[in-house]
Amino acid sequence: MFKYSKDGISVLSVLDARRAKKSGLFPVKIQVIYNRKQKYYSTGQELSKEDWANLAESKSRRLSEIRSSVENSFSIIKSQVESLAERGEFGFDLLSIRLGRCATVTVNAAVRAKVADAERNEQYSTRNGYHSMLLGIEAFAGKEIPFTTITVDWLNRLERFWSNDGKSKSTINVYFKYLKAILNQARMDGVIKEVNFPFGRGRFEMPSAEGRKLALTLEQIKQLVTYTDGNEETEMYRDMWFFSYLCNGINFRDMLYLTYNNIEGDEICFVRAKTKNTSKQIRTIRAVLTPEMRYIIERWGNADDGNADTLLFKFATGRESAYEIKQLVCKVTQRCNIILTRISKALGLPRVTTYAARHSFATVLKRSGTNISYISESLGHSNLMVTENYLASFEQDERKKNAQLLTNFD
Repeated sequence: MFKYSKDGISVLSVLDARRAKKSGLFPVKIQVIYNRKQKYYSTGQELSKEDWANLAESKSRRLSEIRSSVENSFSIIKSQVESLAERGEFGFDLLSIRLGRCATVTVNAAVRAKVADAERNEQYSTRNGYHSMLLGIEAFAGKEIPFTTITVDWLNRLERFWSNDGKSKSTINVYFKYLKAILNQARMDGVIKEVNFPFGRGRFEMPSAEGRKLALTLEQIKQLVTYTDGNEETEMYRDMWFFSYLCNGINFRDMLYLTYNNIEGDEICFVRAKTKNTSKQIRTIRAVLTPEMRYIIERWGNADDGNADTLLFKFATGRESAYEIKQLVCKVTQRCNIILTRISKALGLPRVTTYAARHSFATVLKRSGTNISYISESLGHSNLMVTENYLASFEQDERKKNAQLLTNFD
C-alpha cells in the first residue's frame, strides 16, 4: 500500500502472511529491502487478508484508523532511511538504532556500524580504534550487549577488567572515549534516556590518560638538532623532527604530504588532515618558512620542478590509497621514534618522540610570553579553551619543578 524506493533501498508496508497470530489475523509490518536482504519492523497492527486487500479503499472507521497508524509507522521508517541514505551511511544496524529498537539493538551492533562507516570513509585510525574497543568490551561482556546493560557500575567493572588485563591507562582512556561516543549517539537517537546516560560528573568519569607529554626546553632542542653520529639516516630523521617543530608542530601525516603548492611566499599553508573531514570550519594553518626549513627541504626533499603537486619530501609518492597512507605514516613515524630514542639516550635527555615536536612548539612559545591566541591559531585549535587545556599539563609540570626548588637547600 505504501511504497518508497531510492538508492537501492525499498520501504513498503506489507501483510506478513507467513504465520497467523492466535487471533487468526496477520501482523502488518514495514519491510525494508537493501542489498537483497530484508528486515521487518512491526506496526503493532493486525488484519485479515480480506481487510488488508480492502484497506486502501475502505471507509470504515476501524480500517481508516489502522491505515492511518500504518502510514505513520511507514513515514517514520521512511524518513530515517532517507536520512541515512543521504549521508551514505545506510545499514540495518544503524536504522534499528535510529528507530530506537532497544530490545533488539546491541552496543556491539552500534560499534560494528561505526566501524563500517569509518571504513567507507577510509578513516582507518578511527576504524581500528573502534574495532579494538569492540574486542575489549566483548572480552568482558560477550557478543550481545544491550544498551540497558551499560550502567555506572558496569563501567567501573569494565575499567577494572581492562586494567587487570594489562591495558595501559592511555588505552583505557581512548576505549572509553569511543564507548562514550557510541552512547552519546544512542542518547541522541532516543535509544537510551538522558537519565540513563552513565557518563559525566557524578556518574562515571573516565580515567585520565597517563600519556607522557614531553616538551623540550630551547637548550634541549638545540642539543637534539645539532646532534650527529655521522650516520645519514640519523641526521635525516633528526631534521624531520626539527622541521615538524618549526612548522607549528605539524604531524608526520600532514608533513609527508606537503607539496610545493603549500608554499605561499615565505609561508607553508596547510589544513590538518585530522580535522579536514570533521570540523565545520576549515582552518588553514600558516607557518613561516624559515631558513632552517628551506635547508631541510633542499637536503632531504624533492627539487622544485615547477609542478605545484610535487611533494616536498621523498617518503611518499602521492598516489597511495588511504590505507597505504596510514601504513606509510606509521612506518616513518616508528622509524623516526627509534632514531629519536637513540639520540635521547646519547644526550641524556628524556625519551623524545615525534609528538614532542608539537608539544615543544607550543610550550616554547608560551614560556616566551607569546599570546595564547597566536599559539591556538598556529596549532589549528578550534578555540582558546582547547589550547589552554592542551598547555595545562605542561604548566603543571613546570609548577612541580619550581616547587621542588623551594626545598633544594643544596
